[in-house]
Amino acid sequence: MNRLLLAVLALTAATAHARGLDQLHAFLDGTRTARGTFHQTVSNAQGRVTQKSAGSFAFARPGKFRWTYDKPFDQLIVGDGHTVWVYDKDLNQVIERKLDTALGSTPAALLAGDNALDRSFDLTEGAAANGLEYVDAAPKSADTQFKRIRLGFRDNLPRAMTLTDAFGQTTELVFDSIERNPAVAPDQFKFTPPPGADVIGPK
Repeated sequence: MNRLLLAVLALTAATAHARGLDQLHAFLDGTRTARGTFHQTVSNAQGRVTQKSAGSFAFARPGKFRWTYDKPFDQLIVGDGHTVWVYDKDLNQVIERKLDTALGSTPAALLAGDNALDRSFDLTEGAAANGLEYVDAAPKSADTQFKRIRLGFRDNLPRAMTLTDAFGQTTELVFDSIERNPAVAPDQFKFTPPPGADVIGPK
């Protein structure tokens, strides 16, 4: 085997097995928009599955995102860069929050936020598992729903996320597909509360 081929194989192997933090930074530096689908599983502190759901997402960094739950219930979360809306179709209820309050130390900050993650999270290398390289993210703020977040990468793209709250409940997200830098229509990140909806939050 000639030296050039050996060098190419070595470079390919190094890229394929880049550590989690390297892949996270490559994702942040090289991704302006993304879209894909996901499956979500919620388990209680005893490990019993309490909820399964699925949906789709899109984002345009920094701060614009659309997160849609299709199964088993309809819920929509939209961020326009300034405001975040959570719309529950069955309840016809909208929760409205300022983006800096809703996004500062939440999982969405890891995907749709700016590149300065060190402001909100303590980031460390996690152990590799199931073909993924992981980053462990601990929110610096005590005023956050989640106490621990693990983000798994392959090929410089997020493939899985595990979130643990203060009560030991875990939320596991598997990104079934993710497309980097697609053209995403700006109106995907706009939201107007439906007529008659109960709006809770800033006016």
